[in-house]
Amino acid sequence: MESVDLLLHPVRMRIVHAMHDGRTRTTTELCALLPDVSKATVYRHVGLLAEGGLLAVEEERRVRGSVERRYRLHRERAVIDAETAASMAPDDYRRAFAVAMATLTAEFNAYTAREGADPVADMVGFRQHAVWLEPDELREFIAELRAVIAPRLMSGPAPGRTRHLISPVLFPADPGPDARAD
Repeated sequence: MESVDLLLHPVRMRIVHAMHDGRTRTTTELCALLPDVSKATVYRHVGLLAEGGLLAVEEERRVRGSVERRYRLHRERAVIDAETAASMAPDDYRRAFAVAMATLTAEFNAYTAREGADPVADMVGFRQHAVWLEPDELREFIAELRAVIAPRLMSGPAPGRTRHLISPVLFPADPGPDARAD
């Protein structure tokens, strides 16, 4: 199965999110991080991600008669690169967007279902803004966003840190450069 096909599933995307911090995890630990997903489903999708080369077995040990595996994410493989994205058809983009939104909804639902979830105290935010930009302004805007976000993507787990998801979405909301501003 291609990396794109592996990534375009909400449960597999949630497993990738959970593994993105560089730590190794067992399937049992992943089940605890995804309590709203059945254990059988988590085990099946971990198996698919491992078979597809997105997860690597770092360690195996015998535990009560069975083999426990610790997995590590191959972060460089867990992306849809620019070349692949350039070859995607509009239906592929629609599917990718639907999976991204389903994954985000599942992650948000899992957060709000946790005991003690406090969106105000946790500074939960979601906004939509319309901006009018020429192509050069858009490229500059994207570069500025990357400059702010990219360094924080390298931050790993540490005492006092909480893992947050940030999901920028950007697309033209009108027909294009010939649209008239009213």
